[in-house]
Parts: sequence; C-alpha cells; structure tokens
Amino acid sequence: MNKPLPEDPMMRELVTMARRHQMTRRAALAGAGATAATLALAACAPGGATGAKLTAAKDLSESEKSLIWSNWSLYIDLDDKGNRPTLDTFKKQTGITVEYREDYDDNDSYYGKVKDQLAKGSDIGADLVCPTSWMAARWINLGYTQTFDNAKIPNKKNVQPAYLGDAYDPERNQSLPYQGILAGLAYNKKAYKKATGKDAPATIEDIFNEPALKGRVGVLSEMRDTIGIILMAQGIDITKDSSLNEDAFMNAIDYLQKKVDDGQVAKIKGNSYKEDLLNGDTIAAIAWSGDIIQLNAETNGDNFGFVLPESGATIAADCFVIPMGAQHKSNAEQLINYYYDPKNAAILAAYVNYITPVVGAKEEALKIDPKMAENELIFPSAETLKKTKAFRALTGKEEQRFTAAFQKIKLGV
Repeated sequence: MNKPLPEDPMMRELVTMARRHQMTRRAALAGAGATAATLALAACAPGGATGAKLTAAKDLSESEKSLIWSNWSLYIDLDDKGNRPTLDTFKKQTGITVEYREDYDDNDSYYGKVKDQLAKGSDIGADLVCPTSWMAARWINLGYTQTFDNAKIPNKKNVQPAYLGDAYDPERNQSLPYQGILAGLAYNKKAYKKATGKDAPATIEDIFNEPALKGRVGVLSEMRDTIGIILMAQGIDITKDSSLNEDAFMNAIDYLQKKVDDGQVAKIKGNSYKEDLLNGDTIAAIAWSGDIIQLNAETNGDNFGFVLPESGATIAADCFVIPMGAQHKSNAEQLINYYYDPKNAAILAAYVNYITPVVGAKEEALKIDPKMAENELIFPSAETLKKTKAFRALTGKEEQRFTAAFQKIKLGV
C-alpha cells in the first residue's frame, strides 16, 4: 500500500510522478527535477515566491517581556526537578519570560511547517529558532531573518573565529552558532557486543554489513550527516565540489537505498532517533554525539557508545536566527548575549555535551568539571577536528536534486 502523499507541494509532485512511471531513480529524478526545481526555485529569490523584500515586524520587546524559543530536544541544561537552570537564571536577571519549545525535530520538516509564513514575513510562532547552518543559510539568503543589533549582543566578541567567514553570513550579523555538532556512529554497548561479538563499530561497514544487526540500524534524516558519512567512507572529500559531484552523491544514495531495501536500515529519523536507541528498536545508528552522552546520563550508566568512523565524521553547527516576523527581537538578542557569556556557555556545555562555539568556555568549564573540559566531543583538539569535515555548500540545482533523491528514500516510494 502506498504511503499518503506528503503535504509539501514539491515532494507531493515528485512522489506522484514516481508512482506514475516505472523508471530508474535517476530517470525519475531527471523527469521530476524540472517540476521540483520550478516549485522550489519560486521561493529562492529574496522575499520568497513574490520576490518582494520583507519588512521586519515591529519589536514589542519594551512592552512585552517575553519570547518564544523553538529548539531541538536534549539541547538545554535540565536538573532533576525538570527545571532549566541557565534559562531560569536568565529570566531572573532580565525579567523576560521564555517559552521554550522542543519542536525542532528535523530541518526539512520544520521548514515545511513554517515556509509559507516565512515567505510572507509573518510570525511563525517563534522569536528565536536554531536551524542547522545550511538551513540558516537558506533563511538568510531568502531574506527571512532579521539583522542583529550588535550593540545588544556585546558578547558576540566571544564567537570562535572558526565560525566567522561563511559566505552566507561572513560577519555573523544574522546568525550565531548555538552549538557545534559532530555526527558519527552510536551503539548500544551491551546489545552490540552480544549481536556482533565486537566491542564497538569502527567503520560504517560494521553496522551496514553486519547480518546480526539487520533491521536494527538507524540513520539520521539529516541528509548532510547520513550521506556525508557514507560519502567519506567511499573516499569522497565532502568539502570539495570536484570530489563531491552528482555522480558521487548518487552512488552514496544507491548504497543507502540498497541497505534500506535489504532491511538492514530500518529507521530514518530526526532527533527522535534517540527513542529507538532507548527502547532497543535500534542497536546502532548514525547519530549526534551530544545526544549519546545525554542518553547515558538519562539511563544512569555507560550504556551507549559513540565513535568517529575511521573514514571521518561530519561537523556542522545549529545557529540562533531571529525570523523576520518575530515581534520580540531585542528580548531574543538579550538571550543570545546571555549564552555567549563564557560562564553560561560552560554550564550549558556541561549538560548538552556538544561543541561550544564560545571563546573562554573551556576555561570556565575547567572550574566546573576538569574532566568534562578535556572531553574531545565538547572541546575538540586540532587532532580530533582533522577527522571531521563539513558538507560543502550546494548550488540551487544540487540542493533540489540531492534533497529529492534523499527524500525519496525517506518516503519509501
């Protein structure tokens, strides 16, 4: 039985065409590419489909001491009573009420929910959002984000220099990294050992080609992480367009499709993949480093492991952005400034266990927990960073074709 058609018009058309015709994946994409490109490129000019420049919403921060923050789950400090210490301190210091929502599960799905409002410059129901850098770039390039008032973010001076210079926002005037992200291989230590006889996976072949793990392997719905790791295992340099071309990408797609068709890979999910690891549905997965450290804390033990594949891992960042329709810009800027204080960044890092982008946070972390400060997954050394690569920027055409190819696997067409 066919799955229901997706709501997104580009993907609906793609799925309809794929169902209508019996053809190879590449031929289907070539035929659907024009339709997909037409639908998506209509929203690729600044101001969205209309091409009109959007106007920022009136800032009501002075009279309304509140803001709504949409973020990923497991991405802020939490105590045993369910409180969020750093956020509670921010509220006390500023008098600003923060409604914190863990409703950002996946870049594409979240964008699908809000893209129509974004294109109009309307309120999306959040004053502050943390999309991954490539999605933040899309929002910025389309004119969907407000420009920071740097005078209200004096702690911006603490941004790690490595995060400056990106073509889409070279001076970080519309986005600031919230946390850096490493994607690699996660596994249930006990279950993996029992199933394979090995202590830990070292390569993607150890999870994708292991019969004992059939149906118990998961991958991320983030294309750049899942396909990026596969590409690196196939000897592709994902930072260079001369190496990461369409043929290389489609070869990686073919590889993943085969693993899905064979039943080896059973789960393709966003942040909710962690639930499959917790309940045992998956034993191994392409996953994000910080989540695994937190899962161990949640289960009061050392139950899950995380390794960087021998061929390399992907690295990215989730970024603070203020949508054009947000009505509490100044309040949001105060919150960004708060988390760019090294002391607050260190406290946050101690819980979320992702890479902090704030200069001085490691020194503060040494005061809190010296062992944590030496954790390579939070404060990676130059040697560790050599094992990671960032997925290169894609052209508009590549974005259409690559995303469509990956979505086709996700949709199970």
